[in-house]
Amino acid sequence: MARTVTRADLSEALHSEVGLSRQECSGLVERVLEMIVETLEKGETVKLSGFGVFQVRSKRARMGRNPKTGEPAAIHPRRVISFRASQIMKSKVDGAEA
Repeated sequence: MARTVTRADLSEALHSEVGLSRQECSGLVERVLEMIVETLEKGETVKLSGFGVFQVRSKRARMGRNPKTGEPAAIHPRRVISFRASQIMKSKVDGAEA
Protein backbone atom coordinates (compact mmCIF):
# COMPACT_ATOMS: atom_id res chain seq x y z
CA MET A 1 0.00 0.00 0.00
CA ALA A 2 1.29 3.47 -0.89
CA ARG A 3 2.26 5.75 1.95
CA THR A 4 0.85 9.27 2.25
CA VAL A 5 3.17 12.13 3.18
CA THR A 6 1.58 14.42 5.76
CA ARG A 7 2.35 17.90 7.08
CA ALA A 8 3.93 16.25 10.11
CA ASP A 9 6.20 14.22 7.80
CA LEU A 10 7.27 17.40 6.00
CA SER A 11 7.94 19.14 9.32
CA GLU A 12 9.95 16.20 10.60
CA ALA A 13 12.02 16.01 7.41
CA LEU A 14 12.70 19.74 7.64
CA HIS A 15 13.69 19.34 11.30
CA SER A 16 16.18 16.57 10.52
CA GLU A 17 17.66 18.38 7.48
CA VAL A 18 17.83 21.96 8.77
CA GLY A 19 18.01 21.47 12.52
CA LEU A 20 15.41 24.04 13.54
CA SER A 21 13.09 23.11 16.40
CA ARG A 22 10.08 20.93 15.58
CA GLN A 23 7.76 23.81 16.42
CA GLU A 24 9.62 26.20 14.08
CA CYS A 25 9.58 23.60 11.28
CA SER A 26 5.88 22.98 11.75
CA GLY A 27 5.21 26.73 11.63
CA LEU A 28 7.34 27.05 8.50
CA VAL A 29 5.46 24.28 6.67
CA GLU A 30 2.11 25.80 7.72
CA ARG A 31 3.15 29.28 6.53
CA VAL A 32 4.30 28.02 3.13
CA LEU A 33 1.00 26.20 2.62
CA GLU A 34 -0.95 29.29 3.79
CA MET A 35 0.93 31.46 1.28
CA ILE A 36 0.08 29.05 -1.55
CA VAL A 37 -3.61 29.05 -0.59
CA GLU A 38 -3.73 32.86 -0.19
CA THR A 39 -2.18 33.32 -3.63
CA LEU A 40 -4.64 30.90 -5.24
CA GLU A 41 -7.58 32.61 -3.47
CA LYS A 42 -6.56 35.83 -5.26
CA GLY A 43 -6.70 33.96 -8.58
CA GLU A 44 -2.94 34.16 -9.07
CA THR A 45 -0.64 31.37 -10.25
CA VAL A 46 1.87 29.61 -7.97
CA LYS A 47 4.97 28.38 -9.80
CA LEU A 48 7.49 26.27 -7.90
CA SER A 49 10.51 25.87 -10.16
CA GLY A 50 11.41 22.23 -10.71
CA PHE A 51 8.14 21.13 -9.08
CA GLY A 52 5.14 22.49 -10.99
CA VAL A 53 2.45 25.12 -11.38
CA PHE A 54 -0.81 25.54 -9.45
CA GLN A 55 -3.46 27.55 -11.30
CA VAL A 56 -7.03 28.61 -10.62
CA ARG A 57 -9.33 28.04 -13.56
CA SER A 58 -12.91 29.19 -14.00
CA LYS A 59 -15.42 26.63 -15.20
CA ARG A 60 -18.57 27.82 -16.88
CA ALA A 61 -22.10 26.77 -15.96
CA ARG A 62 -23.28 23.70 -17.84
CA MET A 63 -25.81 20.93 -17.82
CA GLY A 64 -24.79 17.64 -16.29
CA ARG A 65 -26.54 14.46 -15.27
CA ASN A 66 -27.34 13.00 -11.86
CA PRO A 67 -25.42 9.70 -11.95
CA LYS A 68 -28.00 7.91 -9.77
CA THR A 69 -31.17 8.93 -11.57
CA GLY A 70 -29.87 9.99 -14.97
CA GLU A 71 -31.87 13.22 -14.69
CA PRO A 72 -30.37 16.44 -16.08
CA ALA A 73 -28.88 18.71 -13.43
CA ALA A 74 -27.46 22.22 -13.64
CA ILE A 75 -23.80 22.55 -12.68
CA HIS A 76 -23.05 26.05 -11.43
CA PRO A 77 -19.98 28.04 -12.49
CA ARG A 78 -17.03 27.52 -10.17
CA ARG A 79 -13.31 27.93 -9.75
CA VAL A 80 -11.08 24.87 -9.60
CA ILE A 81 -7.40 24.37 -8.87
CA SER A 82 -5.27 22.57 -11.40
CA PHE A 83 -1.70 21.35 -11.05
CA ARG A 84 0.74 20.85 -13.88
CA ALA A 85 3.97 19.06 -12.97
CA SER A 86 7.27 20.39 -14.31
CA GLN A 87 9.28 18.39 -16.82
CA ILE A 88 11.91 17.82 -14.11
CA MET A 89 9.34 16.27 -11.77
CA LYS A 90 7.80 14.22 -14.56
CA SER A 91 11.16 12.74 -15.52
CA LYS A 92 12.06 11.98 -11.88
CA VAL A 93 8.73 10.22 -11.27
CA ASP A 94 9.02 8.36 -14.55
CA GLY A 95 12.58 7.28 -13.67
CA ALA A 96 11.47 6.08 -10.23
CA GLU A 97 8.99 3.67 -11.84
CA ALA A 98 11.66 1.90 -13.91
